[in-house]
Amino acid sequence: MQDVPLRVALIGMGTVGTGVARILTDQAERIARRAGRPIEIRRVVVQHVEKSRSVALPNGLITDDLEAVYADKDIDIVLHLVGGLEPARTIMLRLLESGKDVVTANKALLCEHGDEVFRRARELGRTVAYEAAVAGGIPIIAAIGQSMAANQITSIQAIINGTSNFILTEMHEKARPYADVLAEAQRLGYAEADPTMDVDGTDAAQKLVLLSQLAFGTKVPVTAFQRTGIDKLELPDLRNATEFGYRVKLLATARLIQGQLEMHVQPTLVKANQPLAKTSGAFNMVELTGDAVGRLWYSGAGAGEMPTASAVVADLIDMAVGRAQLTFSRLDIWREHAPLPLLPATEVRRRFYLRFNVEDRPHVLADIADILGRHNISIASVIQKEAESAAIPGGPVTVPLVIMTHESTEGAMRDADAELERLKSIRPPRVRIPVAS
Repeated sequence: MQDVPLRVALIGMGTVGTGVARILTDQAERIARRAGRPIEIRRVVVQHVEKSRSVALPNGLITDDLEAVYADKDIDIVLHLVGGLEPARTIMLRLLESGKDVVTANKALLCEHGDEVFRRARELGRTVAYEAAVAGGIPIIAAIGQSMAANQITSIQAIINGTSNFILTEMHEKARPYADVLAEAQRLGYAEADPTMDVDGTDAAQKLVLLSQLAFGTKVPVTAFQRTGIDKLELPDLRNATEFGYRVKLLATARLIQGQLEMHVQPTLVKANQPLAKTSGAFNMVELTGDAVGRLWYSGAGAGEMPTASAVVADLIDMAVGRAQLTFSRLDIWREHAPLPLLPATEVRRRFYLRFNVEDRPHVLADIADILGRHNISIASVIQKEAESAAIPGGPVTVPLVIMTHESTEGAMRDADAELERLKSIRPPRVRIPVAS
């Protein structure tokens, strides 16, 4: 073991930064043994120096002087643990230009500016490691970039937002409405005060962009593919999915289809006996399919203080022993390629779950079946419940009608939707959810 310590700085002392500091201080001997040298925290940059911390650090480490980190030539590596796009992007570039290698957990930054960040790092001979940016403690970046290097990955299907998975699990298992479970997720710390990016699918979409960049060498903007969140899901659809033998999950999908890249993030019916369907609570799971190895599953805590801190420290150790530098400079990761064309959303093929609220009278099912049939959408099964009440007082009695289709295209389904919208026998709500293949 070398006697000369590896000197690091932390920028950001929020949830993840606190976990990193705790590991580096509480497990200093273990980390030094695995890194081949002691790791010394030289500076911790925060916005509010006077704020109390749940981890004890030596006096004088905490500062609000970011310029001192850029100027300190003794700092070898910086742990970049700030979120958002700015000033995070500017901080990252200045760290690289000041001669620092960087470990980051900022998925939004890499999703939006990863090509710029990685290109600048290579120009300067620096290294950026980012295992913690996707799926918390699950080592999925290393799995795709290194462990599956002998394969062409052909498919990624993933549950990569713990907040949404927790909410769906509670709704399914305890029959609790979305709003109630969201409030509990916020109380438990699974959801932010503003949960929009988690529940509308943005967080999962950003992570899917990073995984797809690694697996397929193509950067696809979040705005270029279908993205739907869980915030409009209702309990009847989760119950109906169970009757058909499925669970509803917020599924992030990217796969090769005849030389094109299919991508989408949507609530999706997943067969109940599949590992993805069995992933519950705030856990994440990533299913990878390689042309040589077949299907693999990676599961674990996808967020939180210690799981994410674990990934950050693992990257730090990889830098200490030189593995990260070799990987970054030599492997074909995040370089410029001729991009794969994106499969148009209208050409995506899958089955669909449809729920209608229809008038309880003859020929309604025949009208719906006729519209679906004229768009080459075949019905696989139907569930119709008995009437419970009128849609409005004095109005016609309505009944829920649930249809599972055979495989069709998104485009055919959209065209059928436009005709179904004009059927006077169908009353709101009308629900359509894709089924995983």
